Amino acid sequence: MNYFKSFVKGNEEAQPTGTETVARLCDRISSSTLLEDRRDSVRALKSLSKKFRLEVGSQALPHILQLLRSDASDEDICSYSLETLINLTTVEDDEEGDTIIQSEFAMSFIEKFIDTVENIMLVLEMIERYDFTVRWSAIRLLTSLLRGKPSVVQQTILVQPMGISRIMDLLSENREVIRNEALLALIELTRGNANIQKIVAFENGFEAIFAVINEEGFCDGGVVVEDCLMLLLHLLKNNSSNQQFFKEGTLIQRLSPFFDISPESSWSAQKNANIHLMLKVIRTLVSPSNPSNFLQSCQLAMQQCNLLAKLSDLLMATGVPTDVLTEIINTVSEVLRGSTENQHVFANVMAPWEPPRSALVVLLMSMVNSQQPFFLRCAVLYCFQCFLHKNATGQSQIIDTLLPSSLEPHDVSSGQLLCGGLFAQSDTLSNWLAATALSHALHSNEPAKCQLLRVQLATAPGNTPVTLLRQLTSIIQQTTHLQTRIGLLNLLCCWLSNCPIAISHFLDDESTVPFLLSQLAVSGNDRDLLVNGVCALLLGICILDNDGSITHYSKESLIELVDARVGVENFCDTLGCVSQHDLYAKALQKHQPTSDTPRNLLFDYSFAKLFKALEDKITKTVSNLEDIKKEEEVKAAMKAHDSIITEYKTLIREQDSKVAKLQSKCAKLEKDVQETESLLKDRDSQVQQLKDQYNLMKLTQAGDDSSSTMKQIQDLLAENNKKSEELASNAKRIKELENEVEKYVAIANEHSPMQDKIKDDCMENGVSEENESFDLKHYKELEDENKKLTKEVEECQESVRRLTESEVLNTAKIQEQILICDAIRKEQEDLLILLSDQETKLKDYKQKLANLGEEVSDDETDSIGEDEVVDDENSPSDQ
Repeated sequence: MNYFKSFVKGNEEAQPTGTETVARLCDRISSSTLLEDRRDSVRALKSLSKKFRLEVGSQALPHILQLLRSDASDEDICSYSLETLINLTTVEDDEEGDTIIQSEFAMSFIEKFIDTVENIMLVLEMIERYDFTVRWSAIRLLTSLLRGKPSVVQQTILVQPMGISRIMDLLSENREVIRNEALLALIELTRGNANIQKIVAFENGFEAIFAVINEEGFCDGGVVVEDCLMLLLHLLKNNSSNQQFFKEGTLIQRLSPFFDISPESSWSAQKNANIHLMLKVIRTLVSPSNPSNFLQSCQLAMQQCNLLAKLSDLLMATGVPTDVLTEIINTVSEVLRGSTENQHVFANVMAPWEPPRSALVVLLMSMVNSQQPFFLRCAVLYCFQCFLHKNATGQSQIIDTLLPSSLEPHDVSSGQLLCGGLFAQSDTLSNWLAATALSHALHSNEPAKCQLLRVQLATAPGNTPVTLLRQLTSIIQQTTHLQTRIGLLNLLCCWLSNCPIAISHFLDDESTVPFLLSQLAVSGNDRDLLVNGVCALLLGICILDNDGSITHYSKESLIELVDARVGVENFCDTLGCVSQHDLYAKALQKHQPTSDTPRNLLFDYSFAKLFKALEDKITKTVSNLEDIKKEEEVKAAMKAHDSIITEYKTLIREQDSKVAKLQSKCAKLEKDVQETESLLKDRDSQVQQLKDQYNLMKLTQAGDDSSSTMKQIQDLLAENNKKSEELASNAKRIKELENEVEKYVAIANEHSPMQDKIKDDCMENGVSEENESFDLKHYKELEDENKKLTKEVEECQESVRRLTESEVLNTAKIQEQILICDAIRKEQEDLLILLSDQETKLKDYKQKLANLGEEVSDDETDSIGEDEVVDDENSPSDQ
């Protein structure tokens, strides 16, 4: 034992080398039978492992692994062995700075260690030991192995039963040191492995992380909170399953307390780091690359739990560090992007200023301020872009602020700030930012593009106002700043695309097309070619969406000018220079405008996407002039055809209107007919009632006049019936006579050709004239009889006519007699009414006599009644 201690404590007279010492200690471990000797030997190796890493790793690694298996029950040996392995596999900066060499040693020892899967399983078993030093050393060793060879260790742990669960259990460890080391191990374990991320999430990983964050004090917590947020970010980033699980578990609401920050609180470096990581977690959930349904639900949840309101308050707060404020603006941007409700909420956020101003106006003031940091200004542009994304109302409101309005002197509108940045003389970045922001106010909004044509600017006192479009083209032609020129050209491309009216206004300026053509012919460096390419795009848009209203700059004319001045091939090559540039490719990757330096900020995602959509169309259009001519002819024919169709449509509409009126009139007439039929039925019913009354009167009263009249009517009816019978008999006779006439006519027609034939035969055969005269005589007799029958028919027809006239007269007499009967019936009805009134009066008189005490018999009553009737008729005044 004393011999061993001499090597550890050192001997000034004879100091062995590190290799010799490690070799002796390894022999001691392998040959010693005492547990204490092995424990001292491994403790000595632990002490030597940092200074003599190569010697210990190359010689002692097998012995240490053997000790972990054979002496696993001894906690000290396990602890010393694990600490030795940690020193061998961990890279630390040393004073000499040979970190690369140390890293190579560590990687070689890790590879040797993980070559045997049982070694990793041995470490997992050590993690289950309750002893503090063993568990703490085991989890640290696992973290070191994961950092060195993550994929191999991850796969080994993944296939081990309860492998991940063993590590997850350490998050509930009461000893904070072990819990914190478990967080570090889980960070490395979940890095880039979606399967392990899902298992950790379903092992209540989110709940455990939020429990630690809550315990440590949210954003004011230390590095442990940072580790928790890093682990949370690993679980959510690029893992749609975990993101869905996080949202459905209502865990978004648990993010809100993290931003309960007092305005008076200080901002330490650790707090900044914690806020940064939490903002990255939020941006992971609302990233534009996420599915739209999931993205909108997350945005709505953040607004409902007041997370958006708290972020907006931080946005307007003072004292917030610039880097934190920049990340807050970026986060708010993506919470707003495409969410109508969130955009409406943010539009009403006011800055705590005097007087209060809209948060959007305050942000734009920062964007066009050249004193603000570059990344902060880019973040404001991104926020403005996200606020207007799929927000037609917001776009129209921004354009309206460019038109004349009645603002107070101290008020500043968004339009004023954009115009100020657009025409700033000494700040090219402000020119580009304002032009890009204004282009987002026009994106996919045709009414806004037309509305912007009304904007006029007063360039100088006393000068005639010029339109915004004319001012932009003038600055593009005059400026020498590349960033300003590209920014304004980008704005014009967005403005003119799919807007023929704007193109007509643009081409109406005689200087625009010559400038663009001259710019295409200019050669220069790599960045100058970008200007030429954007000019080619602008000219191509004027060709694509040209409606021909400017006759000398029609689609055909522009293509012919390009071909004559530049050449179609050179035009297409110049256009392709933009898509081949690195700045264009970088802009097309992310929605957020970013660049390492301000001078390299030339394109944004929206313009790059527009260029990508139009490049191929413009190339094909310019290269096919003949097809364009045919297309224009077809369009002209179609236009004429459309005008004809329009005329027919107008005529059809008029006819439809007339038909509708006639149908309405017809319906009204049908209604009137129905009412008339109903009225006729009522009248028929009344007539039938009158006939019944008349028949009743005829039975009850047999007056002389009525009897004679009825007799006359009956006589007339009998006579009428008789004549009708004669008429029918005559008609029958006429029919018979007509049949006979037709018969004789047919016979005559047969004899006529026969007579001619007989004459011919007589002439040929020499028959005598006597026979011929006999036939002719017979024929004349037939004709006479026919004439006689015809005359008889005519006489019968005359007789029928007279009978018909007589019948009509009789019918008229009958109708006259019926009218007389109606008059008699009416007189009789009046008489009945008078008799009824007389009877009533008699009853009244009888009652009066009875009241006076006189006795009145029925006969007297009758006689009195008759007398009174006579008196009433003669002298009504005496009554």
